[in-house]
Amino acid sequence: MVERRASFRTQAALDSGPAGDVPVGAAASDRRASSPARRPAKTPRLANERLILSLLRRHGPLSKIDAARQTGLSAQTAAALMNRLAADGLIARLDPTRGKVGQPAVPYALAPDGAFSLGLKIGRRSCDLILVDFTGAPRWRAHETFAYPMPAAILAFLGRALPQALASLSVGQRRRVAGLGVATPFELWNWGDQIGAPKGAMDAWRDFDILAEVNALSPYAVTLGNDATSACAAELFFGQGWKRRDFAYFFVGSFIGGGIALDGVLYPGRGGNAGAFGSMPVSDPEAGAMQTLIRRASIYTLENRLRSAGIDPSSIWKTPDAWDDFGTHLDGWIEEASGGLALATVAAISVIDFEAAVIDGAMPAPVRARLAARVAEKLDALDKRGLSQVGVFEGTIGPDARAIGGAALPFLAKFGHERAGLYRVTPPLNPA
Repeated sequence: MVERRASFRTQAALDSGPAGDVPVGAAASDRRASSPARRPAKTPRLANERLILSLLRRHGPLSKIDAARQTGLSAQTAAALMNRLAADGLIARLDPTRGKVGQPAVPYALAPDGAFSLGLKIGRRSCDLILVDFTGAPRWRAHETFAYPMPAAILAFLGRALPQALASLSVGQRRRVAGLGVATPFELWNWGDQIGAPKGAMDAWRDFDILAEVNALSPYAVTLGNDATSACAAELFFGQGWKRRDFAYFFVGSFIGGGIALDGVLYPGRGGNAGAFGSMPVSDPEAGAMQTLIRRASIYTLENRLRSAGIDPSSIWKTPDAWDDFGTHLDGWIEEASGGLALATVAAISVIDFEAAVIDGAMPAPVRARLAARVAEKLDALDKRGLSQVGVFEGTIGPDARAIGGAALPFLAKFGHERAGLYRVTPPLNPA
């Protein structure tokens, strides 16, 4: 039986955070220990270790002197911290690099086998389980499609896939698994009509406790997050999102969702649902009325276009890397989706002067590039008087962003710098 908690040295310390904070989607068994009265305060050494790990993740290899300069720590302190991280197997020494003068510099980088994490993505058309290493590189994955998601099918998939994922690791590597993160849409029962589920079928999600049910199958602590917010976390933690301090993140899936980054930190909101751009009203020139962004910039609307043309839309999910046969139907969808996204971006920057809008989604990279470019063109044509300038950029993770974002949740809780913490409490899936 694999231990529920990873056993490497930093684990006990990394489970602690600022007094009163609850880790991302903390398992029920962990919550009592997370109360302000019983939770130990984070030590300065731990905070500095996390800071160094964050710098290595974002900037790549650094020498001890470089780490001292970037953190403001003394050279002696930075060296001691990096020696400890290396001893724990979280960072690795690379070959020395010789400059023009002086001794060769010895860079350190994240050790890919330093830690692992699992991410379970629950989608409206598919689910994924992914195993990533400490650098965010996928090591193993499983994918399954369905007409619509049902709790029993998700648990059956996890029950089959999780043992296979763990079997791909050695015994020692399994001890370094930080946890399992679940990225899921909230209130799945509200979307039965749009995805074509039988009437009332999706009600099974109303009383389904995802956290408890997945926890029962997992030998590791389980964390929980909204799927689109988790995708935004992946862009920040493993992608290039950290280069832009404030951005609105749009993930175009079966239903579009999003996330918000403020001052380089993911902002989940009080219920874990900040950046729910799909519910944002935007104008529809063809209908001459307002409608939600979900109805203009979601992949299910492309499915509807294909179905109306007699094309099997299941190929969207069965061959997610190739949409070559969609022709003018794809062109029309890009026009419709980009118009909605441009309007949503203007609405977003009228509230917060985001530096960027990041467009990602469950689509082939060439389609994502076309969509982002068209959003930028349409945004330029809109009236933005009184608003700050905003750039439009492609996301860097792609279709796996939600699953990798799920895997990022345990990493953020255990290894993220304190300002990069994700959720303070687990968001309710069925609020009263």
